[in-house]
Amino acid sequence: MAPRAVWSGAITFGLVTIPVGLYTATEDHTIHFHQYVRGTSDRVRIQRINERTGEPVPNSDVVKGREVEGEIVVVEPDELREIAPGRSQAIDVVEFVDLAEIDPVFFDRTYYVAPSDDRYVHSYGLLCRALEQSGRAGIATVTMHGREHLTALRADGDVLVLQTLFWADEVRDPAQQLDSLPVHDEPRRQELETAVQLVGAMTTTWKPDQYRDTYTERVEQLIADKREGREVVPAEAPEEGTEVTDLLEALRRSVEAAGSSGASSSGGAGGPSGAGGSTDDGPAGEDLSSLSKAELSQRARELDISGRSKMSRDELERAVGEAETARAS
Repeated sequence: MAPRAVWSGAITFGLVTIPVGLYTATEDHTIHFHQYVRGTSDRVRIQRINERTGEPVPNSDVVKGREVEGEIVVVEPDELREIAPGRSQAIDVVEFVDLAEIDPVFFDRTYYVAPSDDRYVHSYGLLCRALEQSGRAGIATVTMHGREHLTALRADGDVLVLQTLFWADEVRDPAQQLDSLPVHDEPRRQELETAVQLVGAMTTTWKPDQYRDTYTERVEQLIADKREGREVVPAEAPEEGTEVTDLLEALRRSVEAAGSSGASSSGGAGGPSGAGGSTDDGPAGEDLSSLSKAELSQRARELDISGRSKMSRDELERAVGEAETARAS
C-alpha cells in the first residue's frame, strides 16, 4: 500500500507556492500490552461513562465543552473547523533562521515533505538546495490535526523535512521544574582538561543505525521466557555515583580505556551498546589487566554478560576478554 499523506497543502515563501503533502517520518516500535483481569483471559475495556448516571455513552453523543465561571460552553466539531486557523492549508514560511540556533528542546514530531504534483518538483528541489547550502531552516506555521503548529522546514539530502516545534510558552522553565538549580563549583583545571580529553577520545561520527532499543528486546525476551516457563533474569542495578575524591582518577582511566579501544583512530567509542565501549571489531589484543573493576563492569554491561554483578574483578576480566574475542571472530 502506497504511503498516504497525513496533510495536504502548499509551502509558501515570498511569492512562491509549492503544493506538497506531509508524510509521517517516524514510527513507534514500543511493545503495547492489552489489559486483563488477573487470573483470567478477560480483556479490560475502557468505556466513556456518564459521570452522573454511571451509564455508557456512545461516541456520537460525546461533545467537547469547557466550563467558564460555572457555565458549560459546548463546542461542536464543525464550529472548530470553521474558525481560523482551521481552514489553513499552507505551510506559511515567515522567516529563515540558522538551523543550529534552534534549541533541540523545541523539536517535536518529524514529517517528510513531498511535492504533490510533478510540475512542482523543480521549485521543490530549488528550495531544498537553497536550505541545504545556507544551513538554514524556514520557520512556518501550519494547521494540522485540529491545532496550529509552529514548524521548522529544513533540508535532509534531497528531501525537505518539516519539524513541528513547541511554542515558547510550552517549554518549561527549569527553575520552575527542579527543586533547586544545580550550583556548579568551578572545576579544577586538571579535571576539566581531562574531561575535555575524554569527550574528544569518545567523539565519533553520528551513525544512528548502530544503536538499538535494548529495552524492547528485553521485554520481548521476558515475554518469551515467561511463555516457555524459563527463569526470568533481572537486569543489573546501575552503578553508584562516582565520589568527588575519585573523579580525576576515573576520568584518567576512562581516557585510557577509550584510547586503547581505538576511539581516537577508529571514529570513537560508544557504538551500538553505548558510550565508552569497544568498537564493533573489539579491542584486539587489549590488556584488560589495566582496567579497574568498575571499568570492567561497564564493559561487561555493554557486552550484556549475565551474572556480572556477582563476579570478582578477575572473573570480570576473563568474561570480558572471552566475549570480546567472540565478538571479533
